[in-house]
Amino acid sequence: MISPSIPLRNCLGSRSCRPLALPSAVPVAARQPLRIAIIGCGTAGPAAACLLARLGHHVDIFERASPLRPVGAGLLIQPTGMHVLHRLDLLERACSLGHRINHLIGENTSGRRILDLSYTDFAPQTFGLGMHRGALFSLLLDAAQHEPLVRIHAGVDISHIHQAHTHVTLRTHANQLLGPYDLTIIADGARSHLRTQVQVNAQTTRYAYAAAWCVLPMPTHARWQSTLRQTYRDTRSMIGYLPSGKPAPDAEPTISVFWSLRADKIESLRTAGLAEFERRVIELDPHAAPLLIHLRSMDQLVFATYYDTICDRIHHHRVALLGDAAHAMSPQLGQGANLALVDALNLVDTIALHAPTTEAIPAALTRHDADRRNHVAFYTRASRWLTPWFQSDLAPLALPRDLLMHPLSRIPWIKQQMAQSLAGVKTGIFSSYRFDH
Repeated sequence: MISPSIPLRNCLGSRSCRPLALPSAVPVAARQPLRIAIIGCGTAGPAAACLLARLGHHVDIFERASPLRPVGAGLLIQPTGMHVLHRLDLLERACSLGHRINHLIGENTSGRRILDLSYTDFAPQTFGLGMHRGALFSLLLDAAQHEPLVRIHAGVDISHIHQAHTHVTLRTHANQLLGPYDLTIIADGARSHLRTQVQVNAQTTRYAYAAAWCVLPMPTHARWQSTLRQTYRDTRSMIGYLPSGKPAPDAEPTISVFWSLRADKIESLRTAGLAEFERRVIELDPHAAPLLIHLRSMDQLVFATYYDTICDRIHHHRVALLGDAAHAMSPQLGQGANLALVDALNLVDTIALHAPTTEAIPAALTRHDADRRNHVAFYTRASRWLTPWFQSDLAPLALPRDLLMHPLSRIPWIKQQMAQSLAGVKTGIFSSYRFDH
Protein backbone atom coordinates (compact mmCIF):
# COMPACT_ATOMS: atom_id res chain seq x y z
CA MET A 1 0.00 0.00 0.00
CA ILE A 2 1.30 3.46 -0.84
CA SER A 3 1.66 5.88 2.03
CA PRO A 4 3.25 9.34 2.01
CA SER A 5 4.81 8.54 5.39
CA ILE A 6 6.96 5.75 3.97
CA PRO A 7 10.08 6.60 1.91
CA LEU A 8 10.28 5.97 -1.82
CA ARG A 9 13.58 4.63 -3.08
CA ASN A 10 14.88 5.01 -6.58
CA CYS A 11 15.54 1.61 -8.10
CA LEU A 12 15.93 2.66 -11.74
CA GLY A 13 19.24 1.51 -13.14
CA SER A 14 20.93 3.18 -16.09
CA ARG A 15 20.95 0.06 -18.25
CA SER A 16 17.95 -1.91 -17.05
CA CYS A 17 14.30 -1.06 -16.63
CA ARG A 18 13.52 -1.36 -12.96
CA PRO A 19 10.75 0.23 -10.92
CA LEU A 20 10.47 3.06 -8.48
CA ALA A 21 9.98 0.96 -5.35
CA LEU A 22 6.79 2.13 -3.71
CA PRO A 23 5.97 0.39 -0.42
CA SER A 24 3.44 -2.34 -0.90
CA ALA A 25 1.86 -5.30 0.79
CA VAL A 26 3.47 -8.70 0.54
CA PRO A 27 1.22 -10.90 -1.62
CA VAL A 28 -0.15 -13.77 0.43
CA ALA A 29 -2.79 -16.39 -0.19
CA ALA A 30 -6.30 -15.13 0.46
CA ARG A 31 -7.49 -16.05 3.93
CA GLN A 32 -11.02 -16.13 2.56
CA PRO A 33 -11.26 -16.25 -1.24
CA LEU A 34 -13.63 -13.58 -2.50
CA ARG A 35 -15.87 -13.41 -5.54
CA ILE A 36 -15.15 -10.13 -7.28
CA ALA A 37 -16.70 -8.47 -10.32
CA ILE A 38 -14.80 -5.85 -12.33
CA ILE A 39 -16.72 -3.75 -14.84
CA GLY A 40 -14.41 -2.44 -17.54
CA CYS A 41 -11.36 -3.93 -19.23
CA GLY A 42 -9.14 -0.91 -19.85
CA THR A 43 -6.12 -0.26 -17.63
CA ALA A 44 -7.23 -0.45 -13.98
CA GLY A 45 -9.58 -3.40 -14.54
CA PRO A 46 -7.20 -6.09 -15.81
CA ALA A 47 -4.39 -4.82 -13.53
CA ALA A 48 -6.57 -5.23 -10.47
CA ALA A 49 -7.86 -8.58 -11.72
CA CYS A 50 -4.36 -10.05 -12.05
CA LEU A 51 -3.27 -8.89 -8.61
CA LEU A 52 -6.47 -10.08 -6.94
CA ALA A 53 -6.27 -13.48 -8.62
CA ARG A 54 -2.71 -13.92 -7.39
CA LEU A 55 -4.06 -13.52 -3.87
CA GLY A 56 -6.45 -16.40 -4.52
CA HIS A 57 -9.62 -14.42 -5.29
CA HIS A 58 -12.04 -15.31 -8.10
CA VAL A 59 -12.53 -12.45 -10.56
CA ASP A 60 -15.02 -11.86 -13.38
CA ILE A 61 -14.26 -8.98 -15.77
CA PHE A 62 -17.24 -7.65 -17.73
CA GLU A 63 -16.60 -5.45 -20.77
CA ARG A 64 -19.33 -4.07 -23.01
CA ALA A 65 -17.05 -3.93 -26.08
CA SER A 66 -16.52 -6.95 -28.28
CA PRO A 67 -13.98 -7.73 -29.57
CA LEU A 68 -11.64 -6.37 -26.92
CA ARG A 69 -9.33 -3.72 -28.34
CA PRO A 70 -7.62 -0.51 -27.22
CA VAL A 71 -8.78 2.99 -28.08
CA GLY A 72 -6.27 5.80 -28.51
CA ALA A 73 -2.63 6.28 -29.42
CA GLY A 74 0.33 6.96 -27.14
CA LEU A 75 0.55 7.36 -23.39
CA LEU A 76 3.31 8.08 -20.91
CA ILE A 77 4.11 5.62 -18.14
CA GLN A 78 5.61 7.41 -15.15
CA PRO A 79 7.84 5.89 -12.43
CA THR A 80 4.70 5.27 -10.35
CA GLY A 81 3.12 3.29 -13.17
CA MET A 82 6.35 1.38 -13.72
CA HIS A 83 6.23 0.21 -10.11
CA VAL A 84 2.79 -1.30 -10.67
CA LEU A 85 3.94 -2.98 -13.89
CA HIS A 86 6.83 -4.43 -11.89
CA ARG A 87 4.39 -5.86 -9.35
CA LEU A 88 2.53 -7.40 -12.28
CA ASP A 89 5.78 -8.90 -13.64
CA LEU A 90 5.24 -6.89 -16.82
CA LEU A 91 7.84 -4.14 -16.57
CA GLU A 92 10.58 -5.77 -18.61
CA ARG A 93 8.13 -6.57 -21.39
CA ALA A 94 6.76 -3.03 -21.25
CA CYS A 95 10.27 -1.60 -21.56
CA SER A 96 11.00 -3.83 -24.55
CA LEU A 97 7.95 -2.33 -26.29
CA GLY A 98 8.14 1.25 -25.04
CA HIS A 99 10.46 4.18 -25.74
CA ARG A 100 12.51 5.75 -22.97
CA ILE A 101 11.56 9.40 -22.36
CA ASN A 102 14.17 11.56 -20.62
CA HIS A 103 12.89 15.08 -21.30
CA LEU A 104 9.76 17.15 -21.78
CA ILE A 105 10.35 20.23 -23.95
CA GLY A 106 7.72 22.84 -24.83
CA GLU A 107 8.23 25.88 -27.07
CA ASN A 108 6.01 28.50 -28.62
CA THR A 109 5.92 29.12 -32.37
CA SER A 110 8.61 31.80 -31.98
CA GLY A 111 10.99 29.20 -30.57
CA ARG A 112 10.86 30.52 -27.01
CA ARG A 113 11.38 27.75 -24.46
CA ILE A 114 8.34 27.35 -22.18
CA LEU A 115 8.98 23.97 -20.56
CA ASP A 116 12.24 22.12 -20.10
CA LEU A 117 11.96 19.25 -17.63
CA SER A 118 14.13 16.23 -17.15
CA TYR A 119 13.31 13.14 -15.12
CA THR A 120 16.79 13.38 -13.63
CA ASP A 121 15.60 16.61 -11.98
CA PHE A 122 13.44 14.26 -9.91
CA ALA A 123 16.10 11.65 -9.22
CA PRO A 124 19.21 10.33 -10.99
CA GLN A 125 18.62 7.80 -13.78
CA THR A 126 14.82 7.97 -13.64
CA PHE A 127 12.80 8.24 -16.84
CA GLY A 128 9.34 7.94 -18.35
CA LEU A 129 8.21 5.30 -20.81
CA GLY A 130 6.34 6.26 -23.95
CA MET A 131 4.02 3.42 -24.94
CA HIS A 132 1.49 2.68 -27.61
CA ARG A 133 -1.83 2.26 -25.84
CA GLY A 134 -2.34 -0.99 -27.71
CA ALA A 135 0.89 -2.39 -26.29
CA LEU A 136 -0.09 -1.63 -22.69
CA PHE A 137 -3.60 -2.97 -23.27
CA SER A 138 -2.27 -6.21 -24.79
CA LEU A 139 0.18 -6.73 -21.91
CA LEU A 140 -2.54 -6.30 -19.28
CA LEU A 141 -5.14 -8.33 -21.17
CA ASP A 142 -2.71 -11.18 -21.84
CA ALA A 143 -1.71 -11.24 -18.18
CA ALA A 144 -5.35 -11.39 -17.08
CA GLN A 145 -6.17 -14.13 -19.58
CA HIS A 146 -3.36 -16.27 -18.19
CA GLU A 147 -4.62 -16.07 -14.61
CA PRO A 148 -6.67 -19.23 -13.89
CA LEU A 149 -8.93 -17.40 -11.44
CA VAL A 150 -9.83 -14.60 -13.90
CA ARG A 151 -12.67 -14.93 -16.39
CA ILE A 152 -13.17 -12.23 -19.03
CA HIS A 153 -16.65 -11.69 -20.49
CA ALA A 154 -16.63 -9.47 -23.60
CA GLY A 155 -19.82 -8.03 -25.06
CA VAL A 156 -21.57 -7.93 -21.67
CA ASP A 157 -23.13 -4.56 -20.87
CA ILE A 158 -23.90 -4.11 -17.18
CA SER A 159 -26.90 -1.85 -16.68
CA HIS A 160 -27.62 -2.04 -12.94
CA ILE A 161 -25.77 -2.60 -9.68
CA HIS A 162 -27.67 -3.66 -6.58
CA GLN A 163 -26.03 -3.73 -3.16
CA ALA A 164 -27.27 -5.79 -0.28
CA HIS A 165 -25.57 -5.86 3.10
CA THR A 166 -23.52 -8.96 2.38
CA HIS A 167 -23.15 -8.96 -1.41
CA VAL A 168 -23.58 -7.17 -4.76
CA THR A 169 -25.57 -8.38 -7.75
CA LEU A 170 -25.40 -7.11 -11.32
CA ARG A 171 -27.95 -6.98 -14.11
CA THR A 172 -27.15 -6.76 -17.81
CA HIS A 173 -29.03 -4.89 -20.52
CA ALA A 174 -30.18 -8.34 -21.64
CA ASN A 175 -31.80 -8.69 -18.17
CA GLN A 176 -29.38 -11.40 -17.04
CA LEU A 177 -28.72 -11.48 -13.30
CA LEU A 178 -25.08 -11.97 -12.28
CA GLY A 179 -23.57 -12.66 -8.89
CA PRO A 180 -23.65 -12.53 -5.97
CA TYR A 181 -20.25 -10.87 -5.53
CA ASP A 182 -18.44 -9.93 -2.36
CA LEU A 183 -16.92 -6.87 -4.06
CA THR A 184 -17.63 -4.99 -7.29
CA ILE A 185 -15.17 -2.65 -8.98
CA ILE A 186 -16.34 -0.02 -11.46
CA ALA A 187 -13.55 0.72 -13.94
CA ASP A 188 -15.54 1.66 -17.04
CA GLY A 189 -13.88 5.00 -17.77
CA ALA A 190 -14.57 8.71 -17.65
CA ARG A 191 -18.06 8.36 -19.14
CA SER A 192 -19.07 5.70 -16.64
CA HIS A 193 -22.83 5.11 -16.74
CA LEU A 194 -22.69 3.11 -13.49
CA ARG A 195 -21.15 5.76 -11.27
CA THR A 196 -24.57 7.33 -10.66
CA GLN A 197 -25.91 4.03 -9.30
CA VAL A 198 -23.58 4.19 -6.33
CA GLN A 199 -24.02 6.63 -3.45
CA VAL A 200 -21.14 8.80 -4.65
CA ASN A 201 -21.47 12.49 -5.41
CA ALA A 202 -19.63 13.12 -8.68
CA GLN A 203 -19.19 16.23 -10.78
CA THR A 204 -18.27 15.60 -14.42
CA THR A 205 -17.47 18.28 -16.99
CA ARG A 206 -16.32 17.79 -20.56
CA TYR A 207 -13.38 19.97 -21.53
CA ALA A 208 -13.98 22.35 -24.43
CA TYR A 209 -10.73 21.22 -26.05
CA ALA A 210 -10.05 17.79 -27.49
CA ALA A 211 -7.22 16.22 -29.50
CA ALA A 212 -6.69 14.54 -32.84
CA TRP A 213 -4.18 11.71 -32.50
CA CYS A 214 -2.30 9.74 -35.13
CA VAL A 215 0.39 7.09 -34.83
CA LEU A 216 3.18 7.38 -37.39
CA PRO A 217 6.54 5.66 -38.01
CA MET A 218 9.22 6.80 -35.58
CA PRO A 219 11.79 9.06 -37.30
CA THR A 220 15.51 8.53 -36.76
CA HIS A 221 16.36 12.22 -36.40
CA ALA A 222 17.88 13.08 -33.03
CA ARG A 223 15.22 15.76 -32.44
CA TRP A 224 12.62 13.12 -31.65
CA GLN A 225 14.68 10.72 -29.55
CA SER A 226 13.86 10.32 -25.84
CA THR A 227 11.86 13.56 -25.74
CA LEU A 228 8.21 14.48 -25.44
CA ARG A 229 7.94 17.70 -27.47
CA GLN A 230 5.17 20.27 -27.65
CA THR A 231 4.71 23.47 -29.68
CA TYR A 232 2.17 26.15 -28.72
CA ARG A 233 0.52 29.09 -30.44
CA ASP A 234 -1.05 31.05 -27.57
CA THR A 235 -3.48 28.76 -25.69
CA ARG A 236 -5.63 27.72 -28.64
CA SER A 237 -3.24 25.66 -30.73
CA MET A 238 -0.84 22.96 -29.63
CA ILE A 239 0.90 20.02 -31.24
CA GLY A 240 2.80 17.32 -29.37
CA TYR A 241 5.01 14.38 -30.25
CA LEU A 242 5.42 11.35 -28.00
CA PRO A 243 7.78 8.52 -29.04
CA SER A 244 5.56 5.57 -28.22
CA GLY A 245 7.51 2.43 -29.01
CA LYS A 246 6.08 -0.64 -30.67
CA PRO A 247 2.38 -1.60 -30.66
CA ALA A 248 3.48 -5.26 -30.82
CA PRO A 249 6.84 -7.09 -30.48
CA ASP A 250 7.24 -7.57 -34.24
CA ALA A 251 6.12 -4.04 -35.19
CA GLU A 252 8.19 -1.00 -36.07
CA PRO A 253 8.69 1.84 -33.55
CA THR A 254 6.12 4.63 -33.64
CA ILE A 255 5.63 8.24 -32.64
CA SER A 256 2.23 9.53 -31.50
CA VAL A 257 1.36 12.99 -32.78
CA PHE A 258 -1.47 14.89 -31.09
CA TRP A 259 -3.02 18.14 -32.24
CA SER A 260 -5.20 20.22 -29.94
CA LEU A 261 -8.54 21.55 -31.16
CA ARG A 262 -11.90 22.54 -29.79
CA ALA A 263 -14.23 19.57 -29.42
CA ASP A 264 -16.94 21.40 -31.36
CA LYS A 265 -14.55 21.70 -34.34
CA ILE A 266 -13.97 17.98 -34.79
CA GLU A 267 -16.66 17.51 -37.42
CA SER A 268 -15.57 20.54 -39.42
CA LEU A 269 -11.99 19.22 -39.38
CA ARG A 270 -13.16 15.86 -40.71
CA THR A 271 -15.12 17.64 -43.45
CA ALA A 272 -12.18 19.86 -44.40
CA GLY A 273 -10.12 16.77 -45.20
CA LEU A 274 -6.55 15.59 -44.97
CA ALA A 275 -4.87 18.34 -47.01
CA GLU A 276 -6.36 21.08 -44.85
CA PHE A 277 -5.41 19.23 -41.65
CA GLU A 278 -1.80 18.89 -42.84
CA ARG A 279 -1.71 22.56 -43.82
CA ARG A 280 -2.82 23.65 -40.35
CA VAL A 281 -0.39 21.35 -38.58
CA ILE A 282 2.63 22.40 -40.66
CA GLU A 283 1.66 26.05 -40.27
CA LEU A 284 1.82 25.53 -36.50
CA ASP A 285 5.04 23.53 -36.56
CA PRO A 286 7.05 23.01 -39.80
CA HIS A 287 8.99 20.20 -38.08
CA ALA A 288 5.86 18.05 -38.51
CA ALA A 289 6.14 17.95 -42.31
CA PRO A 290 8.49 14.92 -42.58
CA LEU A 291 6.25 12.97 -40.22
CA LEU A 292 3.00 13.74 -42.02
CA ILE A 293 4.11 12.15 -45.30
CA HIS A 294 3.04 8.89 -43.64
CA LEU A 295 -0.48 10.21 -43.00
CA ARG A 296 -2.59 9.10 -45.96
CA SER A 297 -6.15 9.24 -44.70
CA MET A 298 -8.27 11.03 -42.13
CA ASP A 299 -9.19 7.53 -40.96
CA GLN A 300 -5.75 7.37 -39.33
CA LEU A 301 -6.81 10.10 -36.89
CA VAL A 302 -8.33 9.23 -33.54
CA PHE A 303 -10.33 12.03 -31.92
CA ALA A 304 -10.26 12.09 -28.12
CA THR A 305 -12.40 14.24 -25.85
CA TYR A 306 -11.49 14.75 -22.21
CA TYR A 307 -13.47 14.94 -19.00
CA ASP A 308 -12.95 16.33 -15.54
CA THR A 309 -14.53 14.13 -12.88
CA ILE A 310 -14.24 14.56 -9.15
CA CYS A 311 -16.00 12.36 -6.60
CA ASP A 312 -16.55 13.08 -2.91
CA ARG A 313 -15.48 9.47 -2.32
CA ILE A 314 -14.43 6.56 -4.52
CA HIS A 315 -16.36 3.77 -2.85
CA HIS A 316 -19.67 2.89 -1.25
CA HIS A 317 -20.07 -0.19 0.94
CA ARG A 318 -18.95 -3.05 -1.38
CA VAL A 319 -18.41 -1.05 -4.59
CA ALA A 320 -15.18 0.77 -5.51
CA LEU A 321 -14.41 3.15 -8.38
CA LEU A 322 -11.03 2.91 -10.10
CA GLY A 323 -9.22 4.97 -12.72
CA ASP A 324 -11.10 7.49 -14.85
CA ALA A 325 -14.42 6.33 -13.43
CA ALA A 326 -13.24 7.83 -10.13
CA HIS A 327 -11.13 10.78 -11.25
CA ALA A 328 -10.99 11.60 -14.95
CA MET A 329 -8.81 14.60 -15.77
CA SER A 330 -7.09 16.54 -18.53
CA PRO A 331 -4.04 14.78 -20.03
CA GLN A 332 -1.79 17.79 -19.40
CA LEU A 333 0.28 16.07 -16.71
CA GLY A 334 0.30 12.63 -18.35
CA GLN A 335 -1.01 10.86 -15.25
CA GLY A 336 -4.23 9.11 -16.28
CA ALA A 337 -3.00 5.55 -16.85
CA ASN A 338 -0.57 5.83 -13.95
CA LEU A 339 -3.22 6.88 -11.45
CA ALA A 340 -5.39 4.01 -12.67
CA LEU A 341 -2.57 1.52 -12.11
CA VAL A 342 -1.78 2.89 -8.65
CA ASP A 343 -5.50 2.78 -7.79
CA ALA A 344 -5.55 -0.91 -8.69
CA LEU A 345 -2.44 -1.74 -6.69
CA ASN A 346 -3.51 0.21 -3.61
CA LEU A 347 -6.95 -1.39 -3.62
CA VAL A 348 -5.52 -4.90 -3.88
CA ASP A 349 -2.91 -4.30 -1.20
CA THR A 350 -5.59 -2.87 1.09
CA ILE A 351 -7.76 -5.94 0.54
CA ALA A 352 -4.74 -8.15 1.28
CA LEU A 353 -3.94 -6.37 4.54
CA HIS A 354 -7.33 -5.37 5.86
CA ALA A 355 -9.99 -7.71 4.46
CA PRO A 356 -9.33 -11.21 5.79
CA THR A 357 -13.06 -11.93 5.50
CA THR A 358 -15.88 -10.64 3.35
CA GLU A 359 -17.31 -8.79 6.35
CA ALA A 360 -14.20 -6.56 6.41
CA ILE A 361 -14.53 -5.33 2.81
CA PRO A 362 -16.46 -2.09 3.51
CA ALA A 363 -13.90 -1.01 6.11
CA ALA A 364 -11.03 -1.89 3.75
CA LEU A 365 -12.57 0.24 0.99
CA THR A 366 -12.85 3.15 3.40
CA ARG A 367 -9.15 2.82 4.12
CA HIS A 368 -8.34 2.58 0.39
CA ASP A 369 -10.31 5.78 -0.22
CA ALA A 370 -8.32 7.58 2.48
CA ASP A 371 -5.01 6.28 1.13
CA ARG A 372 -5.71 7.58 -2.38
CA ARG A 373 -7.33 10.89 -1.49
CA ASN A 374 -4.34 13.28 -1.35
CA HIS A 375 -2.51 11.80 -4.34
CA VAL A 376 -5.57 11.90 -6.58
CA ALA A 377 -6.68 15.33 -5.33
CA PHE A 378 -3.33 16.91 -6.16
CA TYR A 379 -3.34 15.72 -9.77
CA THR A 380 -7.02 16.47 -10.26
CA ARG A 381 -6.52 20.06 -9.12
CA ALA A 382 -3.18 20.53 -10.84
CA SER A 383 -4.55 19.29 -14.18
CA ARG A 384 -7.59 21.52 -13.83
CA TRP A 385 -5.39 24.53 -13.01
CA LEU A 386 -2.81 23.86 -15.74
CA THR A 387 -5.14 23.13 -18.65
CA PRO A 388 -6.35 26.71 -19.36
CA TRP A 389 -2.72 27.82 -19.85
CA PHE A 390 -2.28 25.35 -22.71
CA GLN A 391 -5.72 24.35 -24.05
CA SER A 392 -8.40 27.00 -23.77
CA ASP A 393 -9.90 30.09 -25.38
CA LEU A 394 -8.10 32.26 -22.80
CA ALA A 395 -5.39 33.39 -25.22
CA PRO A 396 -4.14 36.26 -22.96
CA LEU A 397 -2.80 33.61 -20.55
CA ALA A 398 -0.12 32.77 -23.11
CA LEU A 399 1.83 35.98 -22.45
CA PRO A 400 2.56 35.41 -18.73
CA ARG A 401 3.03 31.70 -19.43
CA ASP A 402 5.65 32.36 -22.11
CA LEU A 403 7.43 35.04 -20.11
CA LEU A 404 7.50 33.42 -16.70
CA MET A 405 7.15 29.64 -16.79
CA HIS A 406 10.62 28.74 -17.99
CA PRO A 407 12.53 31.29 -15.83
CA LEU A 408 10.57 30.23 -12.76
CA SER A 409 11.29 26.57 -13.48
CA ARG A 410 15.04 27.30 -13.18
CA ILE A 411 14.59 28.11 -9.48
CA PRO A 412 15.84 24.91 -7.79
CA TRP A 413 12.88 24.35 -5.45
CA ILE A 414 10.29 25.02 -8.18
CA LYS A 415 12.23 22.85 -10.61
CA GLN A 416 12.17 19.99 -8.11
CA GLN A 417 8.43 20.38 -7.51
CA MET A 418 7.74 20.34 -11.26
CA ALA A 419 9.89 17.23 -11.69
CA GLN A 420 8.07 15.50 -8.84
CA SER A 421 4.75 16.43 -10.43
CA LEU A 422 5.87 14.94 -13.73
CA ALA A 423 7.08 11.74 -12.04
CA GLY A 424 3.67 11.27 -10.42
CA VAL A 425 4.63 11.33 -6.73
CA LYS A 426 3.06 14.58 -5.51
CA THR A 427 0.44 14.43 -2.74
CA GLY A 428 0.01 18.17 -2.21
CA ILE A 429 1.52 21.54 -3.07
CA PHE A 430 4.21 21.09 -0.43
CA SER A 431 4.18 17.33 -0.03
CA SER A 432 5.07 14.21 -1.96
CA TYR A 433 5.99 10.64 -1.32
CA ARG A 434 9.35 10.82 0.42
CA PHE A 435 12.24 9.80 -1.74
CA ASP A 436 15.61 8.50 -0.59
CA HIS A 437 18.48 8.87 -3.06
